[in-house]
Amino acid sequence: MVSKLCVQAVIFDMDGVLCDSEPFICEAAIQMLEERYGTRAIPSDFTPFVGMGEDRFIGGVAEKYGLPLHLESDKARTYAIYLELIQGRLQPLCGAREFMAASRARGWKLAVASSADSVKVTGNLSEIGIPPSTFDAVVNGLDVERRKPEPDLFLLAAKRIGVDPACCIVVEDAPAGIQAAVAAGAVALGIASSFSEDALVEAGARWTARDLGEAMMLLPLWAGEQA
Repeated sequence: MVSKLCVQAVIFDMDGVLCDSEPFICEAAIQMLEERYGTRAIPSDFTPFVGMGEDRFIGGVAEKYGLPLHLESDKARTYAIYLELIQGRLQPLCGAREFMAASRARGWKLAVASSADSVKVTGNLSEIGIPPSTFDAVVNGLDVERRKPEPDLFLLAAKRIGVDPACCIVVEDAPAGIQAAVAAGAVALGIASSFSEDALVEAGARWTARDLGEAMMLLPLWAGEQA
């Protein structure tokens, strides 16, 4: 039963969970590809690569159009555009702060594990007013060799906060992230901000919710406060 879970920590993905940055990084990547290669990509080109980090997010679309991507410089340019786009526009998603406060009140540790590079993770968290110092650990895509759907990010996050992955709830919005959480031995909550609840359940999510505000109802169950 849910009440028997040994919850000691919550590990959050960032994009689509704490904030909705996908439209902005998509817009930035489209601008970069047109600026540097004269190619006008469309938002749906990026959908298969959501949650996999910007290497694959940009690289996958470049492959589709047969572009000779210069990954490091092109990614740096994309991030430069992105950090300008989010100023005053990127906001925390519904319930993010409240969910984190309620988790802290139950004595659980908090971590972020994002496939994005550190510049995007830091920029996002600072812009939404939930800085990296809020968490016991922040892991980004540059910290591991393999990104989602491999489990490395979540395994490293659990290690850094000193909690067995089996006692961690991972909050994710993408099937690749759900798969990574399950592969790490954690239990997954799927946030249906980017993909359908059915897609998240198929990937291995035990629960789903529209956002962290709706997911607040799960906290008493995880803490064993309800039968």
